[in-house]
Amino acid sequence: MTTTLITGANKGLGFETARRLIEAGHTVYVGARDAHRGREAAERLGARFVQLDVTDEDSVKAAAEFVRADAGGLDVLVNNAGIVGARKSVGETTAADMVTTYDTNVFGVVRVTHAFLPLLEASNAPVVVNVGSGLGSLAATSDPSRVEFHVTALDYNSSKTALVMISAQYAKAFPAIRFNTVDPGYTATDLNGHTGTQTIEEGAEIIIRMASIDAGGPTGGFFDKDGPVVW
Repeated sequence: MTTTLITGANKGLGFETARRLIEAGHTVYVGARDAHRGREAAERLGARFVQLDVTDEDSVKAAAEFVRADAGGLDVLVNNAGIVGARKSVGETTAADMVTTYDTNVFGVVRVTHAFLPLLEASNAPVVVNVGSGLGSLAATSDPSRVEFHVTALDYNSSKTALVMISAQYAKAFPAIRFNTVDPGYTATDLNGHTGTQTIEEGAEIIIRMASIDAGGPTGGFFDKDGPVVW
């Protein structure tokens, strides 16, 4: 049985990823900041709930201890929790805005990964999937033919760029763990006011695929639905 934790799993891509991985036989822990919404989502899915606020060190440590005591280990970690940021122009974005966005999108991933590393290292085929964005791709945001070129967001975009490097550094430091970043594509979620052109089901595909790789699978990369991406 594969044990999986998904952060921010009470709705959107996290919820759909949980649903599909449960169908595939995973035991899924729904990590959510809001206890009421998290428990409700877990009940709907047939999953386990764990209260987890990625911006709170104590919350993250308590979640790791809960999963250790409840499941004995962890095979798959999906760092899905994220925020859209300040929604300001580049010139109006402040350092405080950057800190707020990075606290969830970057530091939150590091908090969670650090806390769960001992459980992942004990697994026979551990996997970490960091949910990124094409808006963090240097190649895509520099190409006028791509939609990403036309979206400027100093805090959000750069946080997703940082996430790719974070995955790459973890992958080199922990070669037994498959660390990858994925781009779900422009998916209709609360993050973009449901303006995305893809369905939740379509967006979750690459997350599910990379959460299901075996010990011989790729690591340290950036992937979208078509495969590896030059970022």
